Amino acid sequence: MEHQARLAQENAALRELVSLLSEASLRINESLDFDAVLQGVLESARSLTGARYGVITLLDGAEHPREFLSSGMTPEEAQRIWDTPDGMRIFEYLNGLPEPLRIPDLLGLLRSLGLPGIQPPSEVGPALPLLAAPVLHRGAKVGYIFAAGKEGGSEFTGQDQETLALFASQAALVISNSRRFRDEQRARAELETLINTSPVGVVVFDASTGEPVSFNREAGRIADKLLSPGGTAEQLLQDLTVRRSDGRRVSLGELPLVRLLNKGETLRAEELELSVPDGRSVSVLVNVTPMRSEDGEVKSAVATVQDMTPLGELERLRAEFLGMVSHELRGPLTSIKGSVTTLLNPPAPLNPTEMKQFYAIIDGQVDRMYRLISDLLDVARIDAGELVVSPEPTDIAALTGEARREFVSRGGKHNVHIELPEGLPWVMSDRMRLIQVLGNLLANAARHSPESSAIRVNAERDGVHVAVSVHNEGRGITAESLPLLFRKFSRIDAEDQGGDTGLGLAICKGIVEAHGGRIWAESDGLGLGARFTFTLPVVEEAGYVTPVGMVHGSAPQPGSRARILAVDDDPQALRFLRDVVARSGFEPIVASDPEDALRLMVNEKPHLVLLDLMLPRVDGMELTGQMRRIADVPVIFVSAYGQDHLVAKAFELGADDYVVKPFSATELAARIGAALRRRHDPEPLTPYVLGDLVIDYRERLVTLAGSPVRLTAKEYRLLAELAANAGRTLPYGHLLERVWDQWGGGDVRPMRTAMRSLRRKLGDDADNPTYIFTETGIGYRMAPAGKPD
Repeated sequence: MEHQARLAQENAALRELVSLLSEASLRINESLDFDAVLQGVLESARSLTGARYGVITLLDGAEHPREFLSSGMTPEEAQRIWDTPDGMRIFEYLNGLPEPLRIPDLLGLLRSLGLPGIQPPSEVGPALPLLAAPVLHRGAKVGYIFAAGKEGGSEFTGQDQETLALFASQAALVISNSRRFRDEQRARAELETLINTSPVGVVVFDASTGEPVSFNREAGRIADKLLSPGGTAEQLLQDLTVRRSDGRRVSLGELPLVRLLNKGETLRAEELELSVPDGRSVSVLVNVTPMRSEDGEVKSAVATVQDMTPLGELERLRAEFLGMVSHELRGPLTSIKGSVTTLLNPPAPLNPTEMKQFYAIIDGQVDRMYRLISDLLDVARIDAGELVVSPEPTDIAALTGEARREFVSRGGKHNVHIELPEGLPWVMSDRMRLIQVLGNLLANAARHSPESSAIRVNAERDGVHVAVSVHNEGRGITAESLPLLFRKFSRIDAEDQGGDTGLGLAICKGIVEAHGGRIWAESDGLGLGARFTFTLPVVEEAGYVTPVGMVHGSAPQPGSRARILAVDDDPQALRFLRDVVARSGFEPIVASDPEDALRLMVNEKPHLVLLDLMLPRVDGMELTGQMRRIADVPVIFVSAYGQDHLVAKAFELGADDYVVKPFSATELAARIGAALRRRHDPEPLTPYVLGDLVIDYRERLVTLAGSPVRLTAKEYRLLAELAANAGRTLPYGHLLERVWDQWGGGDVRPMRTAMRSLRRKLGDDADNPTYIFTETGIGYRMAPAGKPD
């Protein structure tokens, strides 16, 4: 009897559990809303297990927690748990457990595992019992359900654990379906947004009724052009006449659209004219695709409609522009032809003054044609994205001054006043291109303002840019015309252009944008003048310093330590370099990013640079050139690559030394010291003596077997530089910088000419040298002082 009673009790408990699970399953299936489903799952999990709190985490593809939802606690308490330092590690640990689990004290477990603790809700006692069950869908883990804090303060039972696991298996399908529904809703909304914002009209027609089922905003705009006031889309279809490209006309009132759609005809890029009885019409480019059912019946049709009016207007403007260009070219050609004809076949003998006038006409008209053709070529390059600019540090004051001089030299009669504040930073610009921009803006201002008025040019700092403005006191610009000023083929008040092509402002826009700036126009209205403004990036934002002339590296002051800049993107290598530099008695400066390295060159003024060959976004060889434009300091490459061609290329680019990893701290310190000594004491006080050759640096005297050798200044500088670095190969780039003051490379032919002359005067055979040796493809090397071999 006792056994039967126990079985009856277990059966009753099982029936109750099944009933609770069924009710919970029905409850979470009531909605497809994702958030509502998750909240229902949590509430049901708490109810089934008697838990005070519930948490559900959903995982991403890599099984990391991606979404988090709680129940039974305040939003502040939930956020505190989620934001706990290293809290993600806790959830990743729990999510990594493959089976359902029951933990008497979660906080104690985390402490024993060395994981950070969480701050539970204030009502939780010293222990926090926890149940956890994975949410599995088709064998893949999509999340975890957690139940914590048993009501009454007791621990969770094995039955609670089993109940949560059973419920999690039921919830998995519901969660997956609701997630799929949410993703589909999002995708649908994104697609509808994409279609609705498309510049092409899209209409879906029902084939059985011929009525539009849906249409986007652009299709509605096109329809509004033809729709009568108060009319409907259905009435428009009745009144609409369609003229096809072959000339056939179809009246949809006489031939309903449903009959056309049922034919299942496909249109591909056919130009149609849509018109209504009152004479209004619009040309459109149409594509129609029938949508068929499985049995081949046409169920609907999708039409894309592109308004051809803007294209027609553009073609008209292009035709006008071509006509204008033809006229502009014909004018100079007529003048040139007339002048040449008169010079070749004068009606009467011409005196020199008359002949000079005709030559001046030819010269001026050729210049006019050249400017027109240059404008056309620039526009073509801008359209093709091939406009090349070479920005370099430039002084705005010098730039505007040069543009004013050029404006005046071309006959500009307006007074140009340049007003620039003190301390204006330098900008990165292609000097010739920016003079072209300023010249176009000055010419535009002069064309639209009386000669008695002034044109003002000013500039100001605007964040990371400098804004340059050109003001005129002319007739101003209407608000409607402002957006059209920088377009090609859109000439505002073309009759007042005074022979201009109308391309100047479009070219200005292309050049400024190629520099990373922007350009715009402002006007308070007709008769109130106009202001054109463009921006250019400040030099410092490109990693350079505002130049005051080339900054050459200087030797450390007496009593101070040399500053060594180490650049390497490997943190471990960078720490090693820093330690070596510091232990060697130098002051280390470190950078892992090329842009940071350039800023440190400006701000810290290092005396030497240790540079890795491979860096992010730019290689060390390219960075060397950028650094040398800021300051002339020794550069030592520190690289794991020791191939001969890389070493040779580094020396060609002006490297002072090349150290291959791994290396000893003693070796690197010695190379740093040697490079500093060579750079900052290039001409030692002790004379150089090699056999019969003596170089007296104090007297700047070279003797051979006691007889003076007459050298040019360049020849002496070349010989002294080689002797001061005797035993070391000096690359061509180094000699160009030190002797010819040519930075970033240059023509080596003058150097070779000087070397041939120098060897001849020293009696040194290039094939069997005694003093100067050639390192093919790299540079030259002077034999160490002493007796020749």
